[in-house]
Amino acid sequence: MDESSEQRTQRIQKLATLKAMGVQPYGTRFETSHPVEDLVAAYGLKTKDELEQHPVACRIAGRIVALRRFGKAAFASLQDGAHRIQVYVKKDALDDDAFRLSRELDLGDWVGVEGPVFRTKTDELTVAVQTLTLLSKGLRPLPEKWHGLTDIETRYRQRYVDLIANPGIHNVFETRSRLIASIRTYLTTHGFLEVETPMMHPLPGGAAARPFVTHHNALKTDLYLRVAPELYLKRLMVGGFRRVFEINRNFRNEGLSTIHNPEFTMLELYQAYADYCDLMTLTEELFGTLARDLLGTTTFTYQGHTIDLTPPWRRLPYFEALVTYNTLDRTVLDDRDMAAAAARRLGLDIPGEASLDEILNAMFEETVEPRLTQPTFITDYPIALSPLSRRKDSDPRLADRFELFIVGRELANGFSELNDPLDQRQRFVAQAAQREAGDAEAHAFDEDFLRALEYGMPPTAGEGIGIDRLVMLFTNQASIRDVILFPQLRPESPS
Repeated sequence: MDESSEQRTQRIQKLATLKAMGVQPYGTRFETSHPVEDLVAAYGLKTKDELEQHPVACRIAGRIVALRRFGKAAFASLQDGAHRIQVYVKKDALDDDAFRLSRELDLGDWVGVEGPVFRTKTDELTVAVQTLTLLSKGLRPLPEKWHGLTDIETRYRQRYVDLIANPGIHNVFETRSRLIASIRTYLTTHGFLEVETPMMHPLPGGAAARPFVTHHNALKTDLYLRVAPELYLKRLMVGGFRRVFEINRNFRNEGLSTIHNPEFTMLELYQAYADYCDLMTLTEELFGTLARDLLGTTTFTYQGHTIDLTPPWRRLPYFEALVTYNTLDRTVLDDRDMAAAAARRLGLDIPGEASLDEILNAMFEETVEPRLTQPTFITDYPIALSPLSRRKDSDPRLADRFELFIVGRELANGFSELNDPLDQRQRFVAQAAQREAGDAEAHAFDEDFLRALEYGMPPTAGEGIGIDRLVMLFTNQASIRDVILFPQLRPESPS
């Protein structure tokens, strides 16, 4: 039997002892006077004399995360969320039953205490316990090395333990919540209406991605978890909404990495009578607002890089980026064989059947994206890479589209929407041919969406922003798994 199993057995035995003492090991409602965070904020700077002259009584609750017993007294640290405070248990201050209970407590137990706040000889803010209540008995021991749980796999798989052992993790997810609230506030004050669209679709659409498939028994049909809400939100624009947004969960049946999780959160928004340039301006304003709300500044450090969100941000056309970062002649990018040769010289593995657009996309992802550290809008993508975008009036081979990159990662994708139903039909036909040829990520042919477009969609600009990657940026986290409470993992190996 390993040590943790032995401790678990001992703790289960303690349950019987506690019940014999008349103690309910799993209690009910306990009213507190302060969260620990508020108590420390209010009185953390008070001196010993000030606390003695103006006594402060409190009633707090938390998990025991440190415990030192000596003689007829003990010091413990209670953790409430991300915050801790010391409590002092002394036999003379408690009745016999409460003191006996204190001797049966373990690390990980939840307790409620009541008493005055004072400062110890070492000047630490402390609660002198006068009443003690067991709220919940922990049966498993906390991580041995209390300085923090460090095993990455365990941290993600057992997030509940990670939040106990690494209280700073709370701050990441509190920031995530504040970020989403700030996005909602910004958009609603700018006239956007928050809506909800289906998460199960009869056809996968809105992005080039492999979907998850499920089956609806009553309807006797397969359904797809949404890869994007785009086509439903555009249907709303057809119906007459002027500005809509959705903070949504999307699902893409693809690999796992530090920037990819198969279930992720997106902000998607649409604005009538606007184009992609309007959304670039909106994005600069939105990101600046978020930075000021969360960090108090638009200049901050991310993984060793100083990031400056002060507008205007650089706007760099797609082909110009390829030429600039690879010192190529522009004509190379118009010829499939020349582009393939150039890509191979750059160290890329190019399959013999790759198209020109696929070669250019591979070059861009491998040689340009990683070098886009400061906020950069890449614009004017090839139309073949943008099946839902409006063609550029000045060059129909290109799309009125941008992607935003910061620290080498795509954070947003926006474009002037294609509202020509005949053009959209032709592109769906081309995408369907790619699917027939084996491209599982090619767009499905959506006849109902075409029918909607034929009723007429006003000029519209739309954008998707990756919430998880945005949280990574504002919390200085290197992996997407550090900003998702319960990231997807491979099945746990049997112990």
